[in-house]
Amino acid sequence: MAESSIEWTDYTFNGWIGCTRVSPGCDNCYAAAQDKFRGWTTEGWGAGKPRRRTSEANWKQPLRWNAAAQLQGRRKRVFCSSLADVFDNEVPDAWRADLARLILATPSLDWQLLTKRIGNATSMLTEMFPHGTPDHVWIGATIVNRQELLRDGPKLMAVQARVRFWSAEPLLEDFGKIPEGLLPAWAIVGGESGAKDKVRPMDIAWAESLVRQCRDAGVRVFMKQLGAKPQQAGASYTNSSGKGSMMTEWPRALRIREMPATA
Repeated sequence: MAESSIEWTDYTFNGWIGCTRVSPGCDNCYAAAQDKFRGWTTEGWGAGKPRRRTSEANWKQPLRWNAAAQLQGRRKRVFCSSLADVFDNEVPDAWRADLARLILATPSLDWQLLTKRIGNATSMLTEMFPHGTPDHVWIGATIVNRQELLRDGPKLMAVQARVRFWSAEPLLEDFGKIPEGLLPAWAIVGGESGAKDKVRPMDIAWAESLVRQCRDAGVRVFMKQLGAKPQQAGASYTNSSGKGSMMTEWPRALRIREMPATA
């Protein structure tokens, strides 16, 4: 849990491990699969299962990242949490309070808090930051289909944060026409990767429509990958990387990797 292989961030930090599936985007959860293999948690994944707090040494890493960023004069991004959810109801409030203190102590890091429980974000952020969410905290919601767009899009826009973003990964269907006022500052888009027998396909047209609407609205877009089963008009699409990560194989309209402005 240090330098990240995720293209849209610099570091990955997990203050605790464990979660419960709450969205279609969770169906093929890589974190749950890794936990089953590695045995990070004592009783496995899911509702009622205890979350496991990570080591104190791990909690000190962001302090070092912050010091390095200050020396370099360049802000760094931290994805928190890839193996859990900050706004999980089954996580002790004290752990979130500790995370808030760590975030406040690292102002040269942009903290990317991505959640599948955006409905909890406003109340929990108020508890974490009584004086308001700091500018170096970005709040994101996973949005994988139109139902989540209409349900969770307004909840994200109601959250007080300088940067709000979507993770439309895995993109599971065409979002259709996106209602006015729901687009955030930044959108990550991608098809699903993983075991070929479980991966759900992404039609290129879904991504093209979403990217076009974002660009027309001035939203920054980060196209991450086409996924393991990209399709175009129902037929399979060229994919030599296994997860559709070779940009030279993408339609030109999708070859875009932008970031929102930093604090």
